[in-house]
Amino acid sequence: QMVFQDPQASLDPRMTLEQIVDEPLRVHEPRLNRAERRQRVIAMLADVGLDEGYARRFPYELSGGQKQRVGLARALVVHPRIVLLDEPVSALDVSVQAQVLELLRDLRARMGLSYLFVGHDLAVIRRLAHRACVLDGGRMVEEGDLEAMLANPKQPRTKALVAGARAAALHARSPDP
Repeated sequence: QMVFQDPQASLDPRMTLEQIVDEPLRVHEPRLNRAERRQRVIAMLADVGLDEGYARRFPYELSGGQKQRVGLARALVVHPRIVLLDEPVSALDVSVQAQVLELLRDLRARMGLSYLFVGHDLAVIRRLAHRACVLDGGRMVEEGDLEAMLANPKQPRTKALVAGARAAALHARSPDP
C-alpha cells in the first residue's frame, strides 16, 4: 500500500472519508459485508487519530495533516506488512510533520509495519529509518546503516545530501539579521 506526498491530490473530493478509506476494502477484501467494512474503517480512522465524526466529512473540510492521516488510514485498512511512503510529510508544516512522523512511528510499533520511505530530507528520514539507500539517476549508489552512512558517506551523491542537510541545519539555527 502507498501513502502519497500530496494528500489533497490523492483524495477524491466527491467522496466522504468513510468512502475513501473503504475503497481498498471493497477491492481487496470483497468477502466483508458493509457493516464489517464500516467497523474496520471507523477503527482505522481512530488508529490514525480521527474520531468517528470524521467519517462523514469530505477532504475539503480537513487540514493538511488530517488529510495525510486519511491517506494513512486508507493504506493501512487492509493490514499490509509494508507501506510505501512517498515524501509523506513534505507538504506539511513543521509542527504537523512532527505529529505525523510520531504517528508513523507509533503505527509501525503497534501494527508491526515496515516502511519503504522515499525522501530527500535526511532529518525526516532519520526520525523513521534505521537503514537507507541513496539513489542517483535511478541507480542505488550506497546503502546500509543510516547513522553510519551519515557519519561517513562514501559516494558523491550521499556526500552532497549530507552536506545539504548540515547546511540546512546551520541555516535553521542562525538568527535573522
